[in-house]
Amino acid sequence: MASTGIDRDIPLAIREVAANKRLYMPLLLEGDESVTMIDRYLDRGRLYAGFLGDKAVAVCVITKESDGLVEVKNLAVDSGVRRRGYGRQMLRYVEELHPRSTVTLGTGETPSTLRFYESCGYRFSHRIHGFFTDNYPHPIVEEGVTLRDMIYLTKNTDQTDV
Repeated sequence: MASTGIDRDIPLAIREVAANKRLYMPLLLEGDESVTMIDRYLDRGRLYAGFLGDKAVAVCVITKESDGLVEVKNLAVDSGVRRRGYGRQMLRYVEELHPRSTVTLGTGETPSTLRFYESCGYRFSHRIHGFFTDNYPHPIVEEGVTLRDMIYLTKNTDQTDV
């Protein structure tokens, strides 16, 4: 395996980023490839960044939609350090910040992404037909799947698997 220059044993340090959120745009674009779409939620959302040493390797943006309802708008991990549990740590951190709440998120129909969220305890809620084809200027293809519908998943944080 190629070296990423990052020591696997360094714990992920998660901090809220209140200013200069756009500095994290390269990572945010890993989770949502449209700057226009990111701009719709970045200013009103809370941005959390996960660091290995002084390098940001993960981001999560959440918005409070109502009392007891939080939405994950963007979750991304640097491609060089994926599949090491950092995305799961970011979700867990956000869930612990919002006990006795429902956390919801929308994603495309990418098989590995859906499996990841399901393994974190998220379950299907509903779908928005044509979301990706209606809101993005070009087709998005992931794992051979052309994204069309937004799949919403939810999790209640009062469950014991948080």
